[in-house]
Amino acid sequence: MKVLLINGSPHKEGCTYTALTEVAKTLNEENIETEINISIEDGFYGVDKKILLNDLEGKPKIITIKVPEGIQDGEKIRLIGQGKQGKNGGKNGDLYIKINIEDSKKFKLDGINLSTIIPITPWEAVLGTKAKVESIDGTRTQIYIPNGVQSGETIEIPNKGYKNAKGERGNLIGKLEIVIPEKITSEEKEMFKKLKEISKFNPRSV
Repeated sequence: MKVLLINGSPHKEGCTYTALTEVAKTLNEENIETEINISIEDGFYGVDKKILLNDLEGKPKIITIKVPEGIQDGEKIRLIGQGKQGKNGGKNGDLYIKINIEDSKKFKLDGINLSTIIPITPWEAVLGTKAKVESIDGTRTQIYIPNGVQSGETIEIPNKGYKNAKGERGNLIGKLEIVIPEKITSEEKEMFKKLKEISKFNPRSV
């Protein structure tokens, strides 16, 4: 079995896929390049994806690719022999598939780190509190939020972020966001009025 070298790493011809960090600079004219979008969760756990291509006769064909867990945004998967048919009896080209990882509503990707929003109340920001933060693997980590924090400050949770192909985890970076209640009770309103009367704090004079 012939062994190919891709970015300095051995790859046995005939394997289902090979992840690349960049496209080879000299590509055979029979090779094909395309790209697909996947979710952060699919990149974290790995997923089988079906893609629709047209063959030489213009007929659609479906190819299933295995996206390995821990694939990085922008990496490429190589399918040997799935490109255009070789000319004059030559070997078929290869298919290169670029993987684009899309941010979700809950997580944003930065290398192998993830960021998320941690909403807190005004009184939690003033007094400090404990909170549980969910990571991409479904586990929840309890964190301590110190008193006097501001919106935009961050808390870093080690080894709870994304991962690489070796399974090494990045960090989860929680961005604090102070959320004002849209509706309050009459009792809460009176308490805020009382606070307004007794407090000497003025952020515009700081």
